[in-house]
Amino acid sequence: MVSRQTTLEYLTTTKIGEKGQLTVPKQFRKDLGLGAGAPFAVLRLGDGLVLLPEQQRFEHLCAQVSSALTGAGLTPQAILATLPEARKRVFARRYKKSNSSKNISRRQSRGQRGK
Repeated sequence: MVSRQTTLEYLTTTKIGEKGQLTVPKQFRKDLGLGAGAPFAVLRLGDGLVLLPEQQRFEHLCAQVSSALTGAGLTPQAILATLPEARKRVFARRYKKSNSSKNISRRQSRGQRGK
């Protein structure tokens, strides 16, 4: 697991390439578990930029959601038990409308073929 330091420290200097790309030194990519194509949030802070790997934002969001659900007294088992009914509602909302419109257009095209 990647360790998170909350202190501010100088890491290195890098340059912007011809296409506006920045190179993150290998050691820091390794320390943070970043591979090619890893997404970053770019935040402006006054005259500076903060680069934040999206994985960190996702982990933070997951921790917030977990804390909220735990605080509401919900267990993982209770949440998983709601999935079948939630899937049915999403499926009905998403596909019932599109299937009925497809059936109507198929009926109309069949009727036109017979003419």
